[in-house]
This record gives sequence, C-alpha cells and structure tokens, in this order.
Amino acid sequence: MSHSGNWEVVIGLEVHVQLATQSKIFSGTSTQTGDDPNRHASLIDLGMPGTLPVVNKEAIRNAVRFGLAVNADIARRSVFERKNYFYPDLPKGYQTTQLAEPIVGAGEVEIQLESGDKKLVRIHHAHLEEDAGKSLHEDFHGQTGIDLNRAGTPLIEIVSEPDMSGAEEAVAFARKLHSIVTSLGICDGDMSQGNMRFDVNISVRRPGEPLGTRTETKNLNSFRFMEKAIALEVARQIDVLEDGGEIVQETRLYNGETNTARSMRTKEDANDYRYFPCPDLLPVMVSEEDIQTLRDELPELPDARKARYIEQYQLSAYDADLLSGSIATARYFETAAEHGGDAKLAANWVMGELAAKLNAEDKDIADSPVSAEHLGELIQRLKDGTISSKIAKQVFEACWNGDGSPDRIIEAQGLKQMSDSGELEKIVDQVIADSPAQVEDYRNSDDAKRKKKIGFFVGQVMKATQGKANPQQVNQLLQQKL
Repeated sequence: MSHSGNWEVVIGLEVHVQLATQSKIFSGTSTQTGDDPNRHASLIDLGMPGTLPVVNKEAIRNAVRFGLAVNADIARRSVFERKNYFYPDLPKGYQTTQLAEPIVGAGEVEIQLESGDKKLVRIHHAHLEEDAGKSLHEDFHGQTGIDLNRAGTPLIEIVSEPDMSGAEEAVAFARKLHSIVTSLGICDGDMSQGNMRFDVNISVRRPGEPLGTRTETKNLNSFRFMEKAIALEVARQIDVLEDGGEIVQETRLYNGETNTARSMRTKEDANDYRYFPCPDLLPVMVSEEDIQTLRDELPELPDARKARYIEQYQLSAYDADLLSGSIATARYFETAAEHGGDAKLAANWVMGELAAKLNAEDKDIADSPVSAEHLGELIQRLKDGTISSKIAKQVFEACWNGDGSPDRIIEAQGLKQMSDSGELEKIVDQVIADSPAQVEDYRNSDDAKRKKKIGFFVGQVMKATQGKANPQQVNQLLQQKL
C-alpha cells in the first residue's frame, strides 16, 4: 500500500501474565490445567452467595518480584476493587481486580533493537486480578459450554506507556517481558496455553499532532502474530485517514490463521464498569521488610545474564542478547558450553543448527531431541579432531533422530576422522597418480592459482575417504607431495 506523507505510529501494550502459583488468587483450588472442565472450580470460584475470598500470599509476592525486576515503585498498600460486567464465564458478575491503588507503580524496561540501539519503555503500572473461565463453542451443537477451571487463576496485568513506535519495538518489549517473568519463575511463559497474552493499543498521527484515536487488538498469543497484527492495523488506520475517514475507538480481534482482523465491539468507557473497592477484601499491606527479603532473593535477570555472557564467554552483544533472552535457551547454552568446553562454538550451534531444526519442526528448546549434554559432547569431538565440521552436522542429524549419543553414533557409523597419516598418505599418492593432467597444470601455476587448484585434489581425497579425512592434514600432505 502506498501511503502519501509520513505517519507516526504510537503503540502501548497491556500484558496479562498468568502467575505460576499452586492455588488460585482467592480460593485454595488448584490452578492445574489440562483436566476435565470444572474439576477445579470451588464455591468461591463459582461466585456462590455467602462465600468469602482470601487472598493468596504467593500471588502478591510474585507481583512484588515483577515490580522489583522492572525498578518499579512497590505500593505499601494496594486495594482490590470490583469491576462489574456480565459475562457467561464470570459467574460472580464482577471481576476482582485493582484500579486506583495497584500493587506495582511506574517502572521501566530497556529493549535492544536490531540496529543495536537501546530504548527505554516505561511501565505505567501492573495490577493483580483474577482470570475468568472459558466459553467453549465447539462440541455443543449451537450451545455454549462453560469451563470454570481457569476462573480465579491469578494474573498480573502489566500496562505500558504508549512509548513504542512500531512492530519491532512492541515485539522487543513483549519478548523482554516474557524473558523477565520466566527468569523470575513467576510465569511459565507458555503462550500457546494463553499463560501470557498481549493486548495492543495502536494509533497513528501526523508528526507533531496530538495522539490519534486508538484501537485495541486483544489476546495475541505469539510474537509473530503480534508483529503481523500491528502491520495490518497500522495500514488499515492510515488508509482510513487518507481516505478522509475517522478511526473509531474499538476492540478488534486478529486471526493468525488467515492474517485478518475484525471489529469485536466498540469500546465501552471505564464508567460502564462501576468500579468500587471490594468489601470482602482488606487492603494488601506490604512491609519494607517483605520487599527487602524478596529483593535479596531475586534470581539473575536477563540484563545481568547478558552482561555476564559478554564478559565470561566473550560473546558479541547481539549473540548474548539472543542467548540470554529465554531462560530455557540460556540454561541449554550454558550446559552445552560447559560440557563442550567452548562457549563460542556452543553459541554458534545453539543459534545455528539447533535453532534451524527447532524452527523447522516448531519445537521448543525444552523439547529438543538433542540434549545440551549431547551437544557439548559433539563440540568436544569437533575440538579434538575426532570429526570434521561436515561430519558433525551428520552426527547432529542422527542424534536428533534418536540414534543415541554423539560418541555412540561416531563409533557405530564409523565416522571418526581419518588421522592415520600412513593410511592417508597411500590415498593421497593414489589420487596424484590418477590425475596426471591436473598435477601438470598445478605445477605450472603460480602460487595464487595453486591455492585454488589444490581444491580439486582435496575433493578427490575426501571422496575416497567418504569425508572422513582431516582436511588440514590432507592439505599439508598434498602440498608436500605436489
């Protein structure tokens, strides 16, 4: 689409993070997923009259941990409110959430862009709330089933300032949040299960003008969909405005399968929700002591891990950023580096061969058929010259397909690099004897051309040894003999 003139894009995010507590935020029911519908729905989750909520201490601790990780103000006193709306999977008729006095105040997160630039994205606040249940439409022939297992699962909703100016920045911010909450261990980050969901607020304007009208695209659950949804909505808004139309404030839904979006509802105003403090819950008080204890227990966070990788392993900032982002990738890389004794090689394999295979089969690194220990073993064999880098790829492939450890594969398939110089010498002599014309040509060339022409002989030797000869050794022998 061609757009005349220049437009500025303004993006803010609201991120729902499901907290990894054992039980729900206001009841003792398990938060376990994957069970039959309504197995984990207590009278409290069902909103029965006369039930009283009791707040889950661990959910509060998790919210504070997040606040500390983004240098936010932690509220010593925060208040739960009722947000009133009717929804089939919200049996109480209201959601218990926080509005005027949230637990986490203003904070900030630094993102790294591909250009190498860094940017600060401000966080407006983060509040605690309960999740709703799920309405299921598939199996009920024109009727709707309600599953309340998820009702009452603790969430934090993280609300950013509108500081992002395009899809790249928004995705970098979302990835960074994902990296922080998984490093903290307060969320498993599984987006396919909706354990982390993104709502994206988008508006466009001419430079220097006030903010345009925004739309909200709800419930994006992958970084790729988020990028596509933003591109689609930005293009749509610019088209509408350039045709002299107006943007309507509305909530939109994006479909990743078809890369299309549609309007879901025009936006209600906040006063439709009639918020008021929840009469059943006391204000949450967090002491200085509690905060200090939680601060002292914080694990290594992504920025610190990245700095350590640059220092400890001499990785480039870009590589360190990629490897330190996801806690699962970081653990895998560190184990492979330790077992293989070479961080640079481990980094290259994790970001190269391994990443390519995982992408191709749509697998998570946690489900990699090649363990970090095995990758380390493979790297050792590369380093000590047992196998060539070409054979290493073959071994990796076999290991991926479940043929055992690299050492077993090298043994079973006879893939050891041939380093016995006597045996190798015979083959080199044979190749030279079989190629008189090329030998003549080589001997009559100057040094620069010889470098190119020796390739022919190396190729013949590798062919004769099925790629098992040590290339450096082959080169030396050929140079001596020719």
